Amino acid sequence: FCVYLDATYLPLRRETFEREAVYIAIGIKPNGHKEVIDYCIAPSENIEVWTDMLQNMKSRGLKQVELFLSDGVVGMKTALAQTYPKAHFQRCLVHVMRNICAKVRVDDRGKIMNEFKQVHQQTNKEE
Repeated sequence: FCVYLDATYLPLRRETFEREAVYIAIGIKPNGHKEVIDYCIAPSENIEVWTDMLQNMKSRGLKQVELFLSDGVVGMKTALAQTYPKAHFQRCLVHVMRNICAKVRVDDRGKIMNEFKQVHQQTNKEE
């Protein structure tokens, strides 16, 4: 069982904030079926909200998670280790690719992304 964690900002019509973060946890079963496990809305993305959300999922019965996938939000690995110490963590490849693209020239992005994808399609370290 894998869990994908991410937050996105949505525009709102409120007096206090123009945009707020929508946090979402999506469970991915071995057969590929996906379901929303939890979500919440907060003014901004921070590790305190993620920690509360992880603890809430655990208290509601999500006991065993094999793998968590998430972006590079600071503190996520620590929060996961405290809540689900046996689970593995992997940074989401889409977020990694976005970070790489932001660091290279526009003209080089296609070639670099193609090479990055080839690396991640290999079946073992040696390849």
